[in-house]
Amino acid sequence: MSTLGSENPSFVLEAVQKVSMRNIPVPEITDPYDVIVNIKHTGICGSDVHYWQRGRIGDFVLDSPIVLGHESAGTVVSVGTAVKHLKPGDNVAIEPGVPCRHCDYCRKGSYNLCPDTVFAATPPHNGTLSKYFKTAGDYCYLLPSHLTLEDGALCEPVACAVQICRVGEIRGGQTVVVFGCGPIGLLVQSVAKQFGAKTVIGIDVNPKRLEMASTIMKSADGVFQPPALPPNEPYDMDKDVLFNGQVAKTIKEQFNLGEGPDVVIDATGAQSAIQTGIQLCKKGGMFVQAGMGRENIVFPITTACIRDLTLRGSIRYTAGVYPSAIDLVASGKVQPQKIVSHRYKFEQAEEAFEKVKRGGEDVLKVIIEGI
Repeated sequence: MSTLGSENPSFVLEAVQKVSMRNIPVPEITDPYDVIVNIKHTGICGSDVHYWQRGRIGDFVLDSPIVLGHESAGTVVSVGTAVKHLKPGDNVAIEPGVPCRHCDYCRKGSYNLCPDTVFAATPPHNGTLSKYFKTAGDYCYLLPSHLTLEDGALCEPVACAVQICRVGEIRGGQTVVVFGCGPIGLLVQSVAKQFGAKTVIGIDVNPKRLEMASTIMKSADGVFQPPALPPNEPYDMDKDVLFNGQVAKTIKEQFNLGEGPDVVIDATGAQSAIQTGIQLCKKGGMFVQAGMGRENIVFPITTACIRDLTLRGSIRYTAGVYPSAIDLVASGKVQPQKIVSHRYKFEQAEEAFEKVKRGGEDVLKVIIEGI
């Protein structure tokens, strides 16, 4: 029996830099595999802020209003007739992208590349910052009884970290350097340790985030704060690349990395971090781009070429990633609760987004409670 109310308050991105709180239609079961969830906790992702402020990420362009949010968990209120593993009252983590299941990408398990994926809060699809959200039942995961719904929402960024480490093919005995000690960077460091990495180094310009990595999360075996880029008037591309090459040399020396780490992961999107990371990586090593910054940067392609680096991007999750993330959180081996810095009520959603946009040393993961 359905227990849905008659209203569905939602946090809507109306246009670039314009949001509102308004009711949208209450979802209805239209497919036997549908599930409707009362959303209880949602984390704010950088991509949400990106759409809010710029209206696009790569090929995904905002051209009509959408509900924001995709890092969510909640309580099932209604299920389709074909859903057997869930029932009303169950607490679930929501994998926010439902692929077509039929294309070549889906059939080989790489459904993160499916061109017909319905991904929450990616134009033109609505996100999860509503009272009620409808999705496919097979993309909802029953939470172990000892996990809270906030834990369930935090499984999404952990899943991103698991995917990044899979893409980087991290394995036992390797040395891994992660640029960025924000939410994703910290979680990547933690997951890399669970994948067997012998040494994990975290790099960030923010001292408090370095402290998070070394003493609170204990996700990194060592941390490094790079020096500020020297001012170039006018801008000199060659000087920047040379400077970041010197930073890479310093990192190798400080942490006795020899030829360099086996895997370098950039979770910042910053040009300086990418330049440094490419020059830091050992010959034949792996460089994974996970952070999103400017769409075009100055990239040391010759260095990547002559060092025979493998360069890969990481997006969303592939088959088995979400269950792995939930297992890591449930076991306590990865503890995303430690990265939560601020919590807001649903009615304060715009204030929460403003907090993430402003950033600052004390801002990591911001959570919005549902209604």
